[in-house]
Amino acid sequence: VAGLGNYGLRGTRHSVGMAVLDRLARQLSVAEGWRVDRRCCADVALAAAHGLELVLLKPRRLMNINGLSVASAAEIYNLRPQDIYLVHDDLDKALGKVAIKLGGSARGHNGVRSCISALHSNEMTRLRVGIGRP
Repeated sequence: VAGLGNYGLRGTRHSVGMAVLDRLARQLSVAEGWRVDRRCCADVALAAAHGLELVLLKPRRLMNINGLSVASAAEIYNLRPQDIYLVHDDLDKALGKVAIKLGGSARGHNGVRSCISALHSNEMTRLRVGIGRP
């Protein structure tokens, strides 16, 4: 599960993917388990839920190149694109509204575009979190 955003701009609506992962880590009782993984240039926490092993990932790169971290983590943890969930902001959704999208285009989102390019696939599931338009 990758929370897309700009690491240096945490706490902004544009980096809501990282905030969702922070909340998920707290709910899974692994919030103290975040560590820097230099191999994929990201903060990583490992968790388990409903019999699944999860890799929680917060890239330490700019949004436009988040895909490099996601692709590196996929290689390290032996994940296929269809195993990956991207959590990201969506300007076209009202603040707080969420939607799940299975594969498809980036719909203008640079972080998703970067992931599609780096993974050579568009098969990742996306959790789109509405941030509304300013």
